[in-house]
Amino acid sequence: MAKTKTDPNYKVVSENRRARFDYAIEDDLECGLVLEGSEVKSLRQGGANIAESYAEVAEGELWLVNSYIAPYDKAKTFGHAERRRRKLLVSRKELARLWSETRRKGMTLVPLVLYFNHRGIAKLKIGIAKGKKLTDKRQTEAKRDWSRQKQRLLRRGE
Repeated sequence: MAKTKTDPNYKVVSENRRARFDYAIEDDLECGLVLEGSEVKSLRQGGANIAESYAEVAEGELWLVNSYIAPYDKAKTFGHAERRRRKLLVSRKELARLWSETRRKGMTLVPLVLYFNHRGIAKLKIGIAKGKKLTDKRQTEAKRDWSRQKQRLLRRGE
């Protein structure tokens, strides 16, 4: 995601900032989305939320469940359902790997970032994650606080 300054088409639409706190992300994967026209136009305006959504392997396909894309006002007749299941596009090899990770190893597929890539195509980055327990969350927060405190001390020159 370092191409933000050079690419005029690159745009982050929605980011799940809570995912890295609630889950230990082990790997991530970029997927395409099957969208309707009014959904793409709404995404271009920035009307989306993936914080409460998740991905699942069902019926031999990968689906994004419970994601919100705001209705597009100008598409009166041919609008879209706001919280419908959206198909995610991955290769068969990746789909088999994701199925194995979720069914056998008990991992979760968490959407991390919804964005338009440098070609202007909507993409979703999903993370293969394991849920953190309360103690793990506390340790993560303690590390983050210590690194902030360390940076403050270094800036003051103490």
